[in-house]
Amino acid sequence: MNCIHKLAQLFSQFPGIGPRQAKRFVYYLLTTNKQFVSELSKLISEIQSHMSVCTSCFRFFDKGTGSAVMCSICRDKNRDESLLMVVSRDVDLDNIEKSGSFNGKYFVLGGIVPILEENPEEKIRLRELLNKIELLSGGLKEVVLGMSANSEGEHTGDVVKEALSSLSAKHNIKISTLGRGLSTGTELEYSDSETLKSALKNRQ
Repeated sequence: MNCIHKLAQLFSQFPGIGPRQAKRFVYYLLTTNKQFVSELSKLISEIQSHMSVCTSCFRFFDKGTGSAVMCSICRDKNRDESLLMVVSRDVDLDNIEKSGSFNGKYFVLGGIVPILEENPEEKIRLRELLNKIELLSGGLKEVVLGMSANSEGEHTGDVVKEALSSLSAKHNIKISTLGRGLSTGTELEYSDSETLKSALKNRQ
């Protein structure tokens, strides 16, 4: 197997990238300038050493030259600590932040729960979420389930809601879901700012 096929196979492992698109990436790298390829390969080789996982919300963040264990959002004292949004992935958090429609804190589950999955705690950070909510229970008033409006997103939301039910009742914490500003089948990652604002405003 030559370099083109090997690299195309690697690109095809990226989410949402099929074999044909993966091969386009390879041919683009072959025809673009060497400076771009050099910069790309340098960043790929360094990204894991430059990034860290927030100990509070579990999102990836650039640790820079410091030794911070929490991201800038979790360290921000101006954020509303009575609101916690639970999202599946970092890209969902990034998109919500870009919309400017939410000023609370976050928790990243790290994935979704497939519909037939028997052990959801192996697919998402369910235990860590329960621990965080117990820790925040004194001031936490609402948990917003920020899931994509598709079958797996809704199933993941149902799993999380069921897991939080006893804590919600114990500490009088409201569990809400995004409103129908999101069309059925919509990935949160690709939703525009106005749609997200509507979905948050109309959460139930």
